[in-house]
Amino acid sequence: MNAQPHRHFHDELGRLKDRLLDMSAQAEESLHRSVQALLDRDAAAAAQIVADDRLIDALEIEIEEAVTNLLALHQPVARDLRLILSALKIANDLERVGDHAVNIAQSAEHLLAYRAITPVPELVEMARIAREMLAESLNAFIRGDASLGRAVCARDDQVDALNDSMFRILLTHMAEDPHIIGAAMELVLVSRNLERVADLATNIAEDVVFLVEGKTIKHHAEDKVRSEK
Repeated sequence: MNAQPHRHFHDELGRLKDRLLDMSAQAEESLHRSVQALLDRDAAAAAQIVADDRLIDALEIEIEEAVTNLLALHQPVARDLRLILSALKIANDLERVGDHAVNIAQSAEHLLAYRAITPVPELVEMARIAREMLAESLNAFIRGDASLGRAVCARDDQVDALNDSMFRILLTHMAEDPHIIGAAMELVLVSRNLERVADLATNIAEDVVFLVEGKTIKHHAEDKVRSEK
């Protein structure tokens, strides 16, 4: 590869990473704002999150076009190819994070029809961890940091445990007071959406480990290999 095309390729690759960071920041912010709208019972903020989802969708399309151009014009191989294909998968995961933020915002709107109930602390903690996982997984991708990717994966169990705890607490509240069943079910849906965001962050982190180490750790594949030795 001549110096000029090589430099042009890496400039484009850098721009692709920048757009992924922009998309990640937008998804993180939507997630944060959706939970805040729910806690504040803010209908206008919830509606704005739904409207702003088009920005995340537009970034996904832009990244898909950039990936197509990189593949068509430069025909990358080896790690460069894996990185570009990973970027495409990550953009799809981030778009889904945006969809989950919209789901939470819509639950915030639905909750306005019910009397306010005390927010479950586990919900706020789930949102904090899921958002951190998302930011760290993208940071791991940009830096090519498999160790950070593994650390993100390890945190998924925390979110799963909080989701289970949320369900048990809300089930108890519904049994004690049937009048809050509608509101509690909306909070169950919010909890499930936050759990799915953590899963998507884990997907990104697993892709980072594969990109850097060439090891598949999805579905505990690495543990299975060790047990077979």
